[in-house]
Amino acid sequence: MLLHLTEFNVLLTTMKAITLVLGASLNPNKYSNIALKRLSERAIKILAIGLRKGKVNNIDIITEKIVFENIDTVTLYLNPKRQEEYYNYILKLNPRRVIFNPGTENFEFSKMLKEKGIKAEVACTLVLLSTNQY
Repeated sequence: MLLHLTEFNVLLTTMKAITLVLGASLNPNKYSNIALKRLSERAIKILAIGLRKGKVNNIDIITEKIVFENIDTVTLYLNPKRQEEYYNYILKLNPRRVIFNPGTENFEFSKMLKEKGIKAEVACTLVLLSTNQY
């Protein structure tokens, strides 16, 4: 089913508690790919941005920095250097929290988030899901 941009925006604004996976990968061996699958198994609403367009479990991975509404959580799968180009983008999204998965820890960005009232959480999305703490 194809949606026009206005229909897509209406659909997104009606969704609550959306998780944005940033650094999503089409490679099934990557943790971001596994996280997409586990999040979808839990019926969590997901958006995904990666280097390449594609699909994982019917979740579209896009490459554009679209300013979505109702983003509750951004879960990062980008190393600190790669995160820099997304600082302003994530701040514009104004999520409730940003999860820094192992290898993505970033003191500088965590400080910026906290100054804006956004929770910076050093954790593993997969562990949070498996222990019902997500």
